[in-house]
Amino acid sequence: MGSNISKSIEERIKELRDLLNYHNYKYYVEDNPEISDYEYDLLYRELEELERQRPDLITPDSPTQRVGGKPLEGFQKVIHEVPMQSLADVFNQEELYAFDQRVRSVVGDDVEYVVEKKIDGLSVSLEYENGRFARGSTRGDGIVGEDVTQNLKTIRSIPLVLKENIPFIEVRGEVFMPKKDFLKLNEEQEALGQPLFANPRNAAAGSLRQLDPRITAKRKLDIFVFNIQRVEGRTFSTHSESLEYMKSLGFKISPGYKVCKNIREAMSEIERIGEERGEFHFEIDGAVVKVNSLSQREVLGSTSKTPRWAVAYKYPPEMKQTVIKDVVVNVGRTGVLTPLAILEPVRLAGTTVSRATLHNMDYITQKDILIGDTVWVQKAGDIIPEVVGVVFEKRTGNERRFEMPLECPECHSPVTREEGEAAYRCTGIECPAQIFRSIVHFASRDAMNIDGLGPALVEALLEKGFIKDIADLYYLHLKKDFLVSMERMGKKSVENLLAAIERSKSNNTDRLIYGFGIRHVGLRAAQLLSENFSSIDELAEASVDDIVRIPEFGEKMAKSIVMFFRHEHTRDTISRLKKAGVNMTSIRRKPLRDNRFEGLTFVLTGTLPSYTRSQATEIIESFGGKTSGSVSKKTDFVLAGEDAGSKLEKAKKLGIKIIDEEEFRKMIE
Repeated sequence: MGSNISKSIEERIKELRDLLNYHNYKYYVEDNPEISDYEYDLLYRELEELERQRPDLITPDSPTQRVGGKPLEGFQKVIHEVPMQSLADVFNQEELYAFDQRVRSVVGDDVEYVVEKKIDGLSVSLEYENGRFARGSTRGDGIVGEDVTQNLKTIRSIPLVLKENIPFIEVRGEVFMPKKDFLKLNEEQEALGQPLFANPRNAAAGSLRQLDPRITAKRKLDIFVFNIQRVEGRTFSTHSESLEYMKSLGFKISPGYKVCKNIREAMSEIERIGEERGEFHFEIDGAVVKVNSLSQREVLGSTSKTPRWAVAYKYPPEMKQTVIKDVVVNVGRTGVLTPLAILEPVRLAGTTVSRATLHNMDYITQKDILIGDTVWVQKAGDIIPEVVGVVFEKRTGNERRFEMPLECPECHSPVTREEGEAAYRCTGIECPAQIFRSIVHFASRDAMNIDGLGPALVEALLEKGFIKDIADLYYLHLKKDFLVSMERMGKKSVENLLAAIERSKSNNTDRLIYGFGIRHVGLRAAQLLSENFSSIDELAEASVDDIVRIPEFGEKMAKSIVMFFRHEHTRDTISRLKKAGVNMTSIRRKPLRDNRFEGLTFVLTGTLPSYTRSQATEIIESFGGKTSGSVSKKTDFVLAGEDAGSKLEKAKKLGIKIIDEEEFRKMIE
């Protein structure tokens, strides 16, 4: 009886995998889904549950294995059997025709070309053994790349199992981030106070090289495959034939490629792509022209760096002239004020542009940009409009200078610009433009540690109007019935959230101070403030002189703290937190008896039996030491736990003292 049940589970697991792989292909490759997301999720959850019952049946190519487990310590090197060469560039019709002349002088006049869009992303190699995805690697320098198999598995358009059980095939493709996902990612980066990505290519490269595959999985990467590097058991006569074969295997191939009878047809196709490139959902930085015949390619050969049978035609950035009608200020979610040019609408790279970034005040001054100027506008990375220069000869004398406001246009709090920084910032704690980031930070693990209150829920609560600032979190219990009705919440989730909020009320003041997100105040500074001031009220009344008396505090940090607590918004928030029962009194730590770790730098790696990493860091800092995230010659000790990886190996090579938890305990007793 038991074996029949097992067999039934095994058969259902196989059926579910085949179904999910099919629907993945329809959705991510063909862009033609046959079932709803809800129906797909039900199938996926059923497979997860069956694999949980029978973990012995989990295979690396199961759809549930697309997001890897533990973060990696580093990437292994991969030597490419077939070098992943780059392409020579051409920039105009004359250079393209000269390329054609060189090709025909070697192989004769009967030459077909394939023209493909040159996707601006990160080149990778995908290797399959017996039809299953075995390894994926970056291009690197063309000879040696990095093994990023686990991260590539998170890209849903990469098949884990091919439609044909071919002994071996290695294909080359370009990983990219769609434009809409790039813009969304930068919005999230800004909301969390993280650096913005310059363009989709940088975002794709940074996402694919994350040591934690779970982060890569969230980045919505995609891929187009464009070449067979190696294959066993198949031969082809043309490149276009190999593209169609890759498509038949389940790959998402180079989109809309065209076979051209001669170089004139190829040039026409290049011009067509150039005219339409603003409408593509992905970024391109040119078009690729390749000889179609594989036997002709063999004759033409390659240099040490580039093939002689292909070139990349690079498009110049499209620029247009228009007039700046006005300059307005946008307040980002980190409080940074960004000047935006309001333009006479102009058609640019496929869309009508009426606004463009001016970056910051230094940029405006450097370019001598005035309101009323005629300017050149382009799209940075074909996506974000920016003003790149002034047409000075069109000035009339009626133009006027733009001045950055002294008050935030959103909340009217003072605007500050610190020495050495280009950015002007709003200083208001309740500024609606930056409240999302403020609440996410306030609830984070190192701050008030409100478990379950992540960015997605914060955004939903703000959209519903249930919260407007950090103090509102402590009044959510009054809206319990409304919370239960929210999507993906439910009674149990709401109870857990409210319990976590209630627990956070008893935190020590160092967590509250850090949670406020005061500029320049990190974890260590928050701890010192908590140790030196008996309450939040006492700290709020402190002067710059009072604060700079604390070791490690300079005038810049002290001024930032004083300015924060002088704001009316801050005082209002503290008053409401007090009323809700949030602790405002410092739990005084015992004064340090010594600074035994003063001048010493520790690096933590692996998992310690008794301490979390933040607890060990706090102990080290309490004795005057410092911690670092990387091993160098300046490191004094490496505190190593279980599963210590590359940091431990580097410490051994550099001859740095390695200690375990037992030795660490002896040092602090």
